[in-house]
Amino acid sequence: MAEQGRKKGIIGRELGIAVIGAGRMGSQRAGIAATHPAVRFLAISDIDPARARTVGEKVNADFFSGDNLEVISRPEVNAVIVSTPEHEHTLPVLQALKLGKPVLVEKPIALSLEDANKIVTAAKREGGDLFVGYTKRYTRAYILAKEYISRGCLGQMIGATTRVYNSRAQAFQILKRSPHATPVLDVLTYYVDLILWFFEGNAPVEVVARGQKGVFKAAGYSADDVTWAILTFADGAVVSLGVDYALPEKYPTLGQSPRMEILGTEGAILLDEDHKEHILYTNRGISHGYVPGHDVNMAFLGTSSSGDYALGDFWGPQADETRCWLDYLSTGRPCILPRPEEGLKTLEVTLAIERAAQTKESVTLPLRYLNS
Repeated sequence: MAEQGRKKGIIGRELGIAVIGAGRMGSQRAGIAATHPAVRFLAISDIDPARARTVGEKVNADFFSGDNLEVISRPEVNAVIVSTPEHEHTLPVLQALKLGKPVLVEKPIALSLEDANKIVTAAKREGGDLFVGYTKRYTRAYILAKEYISRGCLGQMIGATTRVYNSRAQAFQILKRSPHATPVLDVLTYYVDLILWFFEGNAPVEVVARGQKGVFKAAGYSADDVTWAILTFADGAVVSLGVDYALPEKYPTLGQSPRMEILGTEGAILLDEDHKEHILYTNRGISHGYVPGHDVNMAFLGTSSSGDYALGDFWGPQADETRCWLDYLSTGRPCILPRPEEGLKTLEVTLAIERAAQTKESVTLPLRYLNS
């Protein structure tokens, strides 16, 4: 079926896509790319060759390998998706940029400013076409928020508050994959990106934050269970941001449960994404798409931030985001994802939140020499 999707007539440029990293995100994006009408060649790589083969065969890829550089370098490949663990983004991104191939890299752009600066510098030097995969930008509510903010419906932006909850079951999966991908760097980063997008043109200048350790520390990780921060902008606007990924294992969510309120002199936007109005309860258990072997009896439907498999297809923000990026490459359709400089700024803010929580002192932005 994937092969049939690649043989349809297309409009615009033909694409050869390499998906680097065949984990959850990479396999989802590979499945979406396999059915896009502009994609004529699809290659998969992973440090685990067996996993690359499994995903490659599932999506009917044309080539799969355990060698990332081999896949990126193939002449049929003219664009690259980097879906490796966060701490392994830099090398494949730099390789693709050096070869002049457009890149979509998962968020965050990197886990340190040093690596992020390498990517930004390389993109500028090579004239690289790079976007950072902040999937939440493709949630309908946030697209509408950006639209109405851009129209001036809120007047002067004076503040906001946002928080996101999840169960420790998913947090442990993230930490197991990448111990330094804390809930702040791996999850709150989505909402930092959204806030910076909404407050575009207004520079963040200071962060104060506090965190509390407990569940993750007992399991051998350094991450805080809960972190709350206040971000101040150049014109005095104030935003609070919070994350708690240590809720009990059976908390009825299949992913992120966020809320956001955006305040202006002429209006407000209130966004509730807890999804408590969409509930499934079953004695047979509901499988968690992110945590293997983890079932819950009750779940808030729609809480998976990337989307959901249903009726033989993948639906939601990540599907829309991936297809929009592929449309951008093949037809020039606009893509609303952040560029590398924006990804660097979001990383700066999240690192500043981590530093402020650790030191209990305010942190001034921009950061110049702070690494994770």
